[in-house]
Amino acid sequence: PQDCRLIMIDPKMLELSVYDGIPHLLTPVVTDPKKAVVALKWTVREMEDRYRKMSKVGVRNIDGFNARVQQAEKKGEKISRTVQTGFDRQTGEAVYETENLDLEPMPYIVVIIDEMADLMMVAGKDIEGAVQRLAQMARAAGIHVIMATQRPSVDVITGTIKANFPTRISFQVTSKIDSGTILGEQGAEQLLGMGDMLYMAGGGRIQRVHGPFVSDDEVEKIVAHLKLQGVPEYLDAITEDDDEDDDEPSGKGGSGGGGGNFEDSDDPYDQAVAVVLRDGKASTSYIQHRLGIGYN
Repeated sequence: PQDCRLIMIDPKMLELSVYDGIPHLLTPVVTDPKKAVVALKWTVREMEDRYRKMSKVGVRNIDGFNARVQQAEKKGEKISRTVQTGFDRQTGEAVYETENLDLEPMPYIVVIIDEMADLMMVAGKDIEGAVQRLAQMARAAGIHVIMATQRPSVDVITGTIKANFPTRISFQVTSKIDSGTILGEQGAEQLLGMGDMLYMAGGGRIQRVHGPFVSDDEVEKIVAHLKLQGVPEYLDAITEDDDEDDDEPSGKGGSGGGGGNFEDSDDPYDQAVAVVLRDGKASTSYIQHRLGIGYN
């Protein structure tokens, strides 16, 4: 658990619920699609926070960060960095101070999404944006995403998502179109089923491999063994919905109405007002992007 933590998202409430209670979980298995959006947004914030920590230490990835922290612990040192705090009024020279960094090793985080189609139906824009950012940037921060769906259509596996998942697996599908959606070429429709699959690594080379069958009894035994290793330490912040705070105008300009929650409105104008008040950006392109609307 100190090396790898898991976030499991299972809108179907069946596939991953057996893993509830293992010590590696950062939060109980997420079954509510709306909470899944919140969990993914938390993961994006965690990724950004990790990048800030790594930049302070001057390393390029999580392995370098953990090695630096462990090295400092062994030597009994404190990690510090020199930061500029201003300029001397008399000489005009830069003034520097030493900042001590209180850092701990960071575990890897694996986000497992079992049914992407259901999430895309509930909150397509938010899900796609969060998954895209994680797939693009999170690897160096030690965060990885495993995504699964039983409906490989282009509205679920969008071009944006597809471009950011170089490693893919396809089991037997019903048509050449589905195979093309997943792998970019035909072949998966000719698989035999029962664990027969095509595996595409990052370079685009496809291999035919066979997955083993793991029975429910075997899974339960492994879960029971993992539960003996400790009790999970959950982070409540992962699934706490802070939309109420985000949607408030927070006293920045604007008057009247006591800062009502515009984003709950169906009127695009009210939604646009809420976005501008919340994010402090009022460009046409930004509002179009946030609301997912065109010029029509």
